[in-house]
Amino acid sequence: MNKTVIIQGSSKSNGDTNTVVNYLNTTNQFDIIDLNTKSIGHFDYDFKNANDDFLEIMKEVIEKYDTIIFATPVYWYSMSGILKVFFDRISDLLKTEKDIGRKLRGKNMAMISCSNANDLKEGFSMPFIESANYLGMNYLGNMHAWVGDGDINIEAKKLIEDFRNKF
Repeated sequence: MNKTVIIQGSSKSNGDTNTVVNYLNTTNQFDIIDLNTKSIGHFDYDFKNANDDFLEIMKEVIEKYDTIIFATPVYWYSMSGILKVFFDRISDLLKTEKDIGRKLRGKNMAMISCSNANDLKEGFSMPFIESANYLGMNYLGNMHAWVGDGDINIEAKKLIEDFRNKF
């Protein structure tokens, strides 16, 4: 299989994170899922959101892809709210959809973050690393890019190109 999907978790579908995602995907080797275009409810202990888009997204991701790259802007020193809700919903795969959740084992995860400066704080990648560990996934690393006035910084472009070469 060896296919990769980028799950873009930004409140703005065509913002700076998307600029970075598109630069990363200039060879069109990755599929992209934009969470901003989906309806995903918050985690609920009663699992009342079972009919939103989350489960269908995860079924597709698990069936079609070996590697998941999460792309997020840096909002208040953390991943975006949309992506955090998505991560919280992985709990569904540990409680009511265990057969689906178990299929994440052995898959690969990576992360791209984006802001307006080369100022990512230490520890930003920890939720991604620890989630991959907990789910039995292989964490392939992370990359931070910065965009100013709609343009990716030249140093960040090099980082993106190096990151792309991992896949």
